Amino acid sequence: MGFFLETLFGGLMVGMLYALVALGFVLIFKASGVFNFAQGAMVLFAALAMARFSEWFPQWFHFESKLLANVLGFVAAALCMVAVAWAVERFALRRLVNQEGITLLMATLGIANVLDGGGQLIFGSATYKIDIGMPKDPMLVLESAFEGGLLLNKEDLYAAVAAAALVALLTLFFQKTRTGRALRAVADDHQAAQSIGIPLGRIWVIVWSVGGLVALVAGIIWGSKLGVQYSISLVALKAFPVVILGGLTSVPGAILGGLIIGVGEKLSEIYLGPYVGGGIENWFAYVLALAVLLIRPQGLFGDKIIDRV
Repeated sequence: MGFFLETLFGGLMVGMLYALVALGFVLIFKASGVFNFAQGAMVLFAALAMARFSEWFPQWFHFESKLLANVLGFVAAALCMVAVAWAVERFALRRLVNQEGITLLMATLGIANVLDGGGQLIFGSATYKIDIGMPKDPMLVLESAFEGGLLLNKEDLYAAVAAAALVALLTLFFQKTRTGRALRAVADDHQAAQSIGIPLGRIWVIVWSVGGLVALVAGIIWGSKLGVQYSISLVALKAFPVVILGGLTSVPGAILGGLIIGVGEKLSEIYLGPYVGGGIENWFAYVLALAVLLIRPQGLFGDKIIDRV
């Protein structure tokens, strides 16, 4: 039971990080109707900006405080993501209003390539480090309940808590603020929102900025764990099945989908892997997403769309 709980907790913590990346997809899709294939590139670009600015600021201004370097790096990276959001709205979305969905989809693929190439051009293509002080050593908990206790990774635990806190803040933002209500109105009906004076362009900039900040937090966490390298954008691929499972329009669905996939891939790798040769963790999420598409195409919490002819 102790080993099972260790695996379960590990899956929940990884699942929260998957949910954080998936949240970026859901927020942008809800407000603009765009399935953002550039989310992985945004995570990479944000992580590169954070890593490089936190390295450059001490060199430019001649100080040694790691905390100050990280704070300044975070602010600079956040401003970069807001600038990316403005550029996306100004040069892409504004010119593609009311176009076919496939057109917007291809636009996000172009944005992904621009961010990948721009990140390499501006920040370099080496592997960089983000050091925000998260502990790497494991810890023992519940030693009185289980023989030997449960071994948990402190870094994963802190990362999961940070991701959960951000999700809670975003939920409050969408439910309690005037801007959040405007975002939900745009998500329900673009034309109706425009008819009552909600500026669609400004809303798109805001939601892409929020998506960029979510990508920044996800990039910092994954960059701290794995180092900032171009393969980090592949982490976002795990967010696709999370979004499909939870539903493209559901924030709670993104969270629950991330937890289900995180736990499912860990448990299946441990308990089923030895019987099928291992490697289940790499494809479990996609098989589960395919099964959900066959049974419930809108996902667990997605809106069922019915077109009447």
